Amino acid sequence: MTVVADKPGNKRKGRPAGRVGSVRSGMTAWLGRPLADFHLLLAIFGMLTVLGLVMVLSASAPGQVASGVSAYSVFQKQLIYVCVGSVLFWLVLRFPLRRLRHLSTAAMGIGVLLLALVLTPLGDVRGGARSWFTVGPISFQPIEAVKLALALWGAHVLVTKRALLSQYRHLLVPVVPVAMLVFALVMLQPDLGGTITLGVVLISLLWFVGAPMRLFGVIAGGAVVGAGVLAIGAAYRLQRVTTFLNPDADPLGAGLQARQAMFALAEGGLFGKGLARGSSQWRYLPNVESDFIFAVIGEELGFVGCGLVLALFGGLAWVGLRIAARNTDPWIRIVAATLTVWLVAQAAINIGYVVRLLPVTGITLPMISSGGTSIVTTMVVFGILANCARHEPEAVSALRSLGPGRVGGLLRLPAPEAYRPPPKRKPVRPSTPPRAPGRSRTQQLPVVDERRVAGRSAPPSEYRRRETRRVNQGRSEQGRSTRGRGRYN
Repeated sequence: MTVVADKPGNKRKGRPAGRVGSVRSGMTAWLGRPLADFHLLLAIFGMLTVLGLVMVLSASAPGQVASGVSAYSVFQKQLIYVCVGSVLFWLVLRFPLRRLRHLSTAAMGIGVLLLALVLTPLGDVRGGARSWFTVGPISFQPIEAVKLALALWGAHVLVTKRALLSQYRHLLVPVVPVAMLVFALVMLQPDLGGTITLGVVLISLLWFVGAPMRLFGVIAGGAVVGAGVLAIGAAYRLQRVTTFLNPDADPLGAGLQARQAMFALAEGGLFGKGLARGSSQWRYLPNVESDFIFAVIGEELGFVGCGLVLALFGGLAWVGLRIAARNTDPWIRIVAATLTVWLVAQAAINIGYVVRLLPVTGITLPMISSGGTSIVTTMVVFGILANCARHEPEAVSALRSLGPGRVGGLLRLPAPEAYRPPPKRKPVRPSTPPRAPGRSRTQQLPVVDERRVAGRSAPPSEYRRRETRRVNQGRSEQGRSTRGRGRYN
């Protein structure tokens, strides 16, 4: 019997497979932890916040110096808004989700009222749209808060009516009419980018609640027709479409942003020029710190920086949908999935028009672009998603049995409440027929002989005659016996 020894080369070839397997098993075990989604979401949130502050400073400083103001003016405002958003993130993370659901109806009503008031002289016009409120040094857009309110309130209404959603009138009313009212108010500003993101929120709500596919076909057809009408109805929208189709027709006018963004991405190469070393922010690219900040990332951080941004938003999509799938509360499932699709779709639209895959719509890149209302609202959305992650059944049991953990103890987070499905309603008993006025309780209603009523029009048969005789005979015998007892007593 001969024994064949293994060659050294076979062992070397098996080591990488073993390492890959151990890493894969370790990642699987870590992702199976109760609070894995919560920790992953916090990591993505922190990385996007730091990256956004760094890129806003790098993109805005040269232009501010060229304008004769402080290089840190835009960065300081962004830092203040990030601090405000961080406080709101912590408060929302501690806020009970059940109470947040109950407040969604009032938030939606206040949001619609603010959208109506911004169209009055109380609103401020910026960039050709009356969509701002300005109170001293503070300015904000109500449309950002309305997006969040629509997601929370729409999920609340649809979950409350989930037993009736097979009927179109319960599926569409009142969510779709209220959303159409909000669309009309936003388009009167006008704000095409806000309308698009509101449409994403509405479609996500209907998708995750299980609406039929034919409804989305109707929505897609209506969206195409509406986009065509809006593009023809306004000269600047039609110019955006024609510029998207042929940006070289007006390279120094309408096509300037698209061309300069592509030049910035091309000059970045693989690793980029380095922070604050790009040339696009020296007034070569308009709105460089807000709408087109992804072009600055491509120029200064290169393909690696762009890949990092795409990986972060891809991870957000995976974690957000995983949070929705692992929850048992139907309201939390719809809210987590809708908010995730909203943020990821907004990032995809922004990156899409920077790389000339979509027409320019003026939608910011979440957590990275400069903008006070946008960054604060996005941080609140992250707080709600993190709160949803702590309400997963395994996370609830772990936090209640083992304590808040290091992160929860540091943030002083309360223990989440376990989901309790609503009790099933007992079937309602049929009510007794109303009594006629003047009739006492002891009086009984006349008994209706259903057999006699059913055959009233038919001639009496022999069976009916015999039955009638038997009843009459029984009554007569009962009367005789009664009279007899009365005599002897």
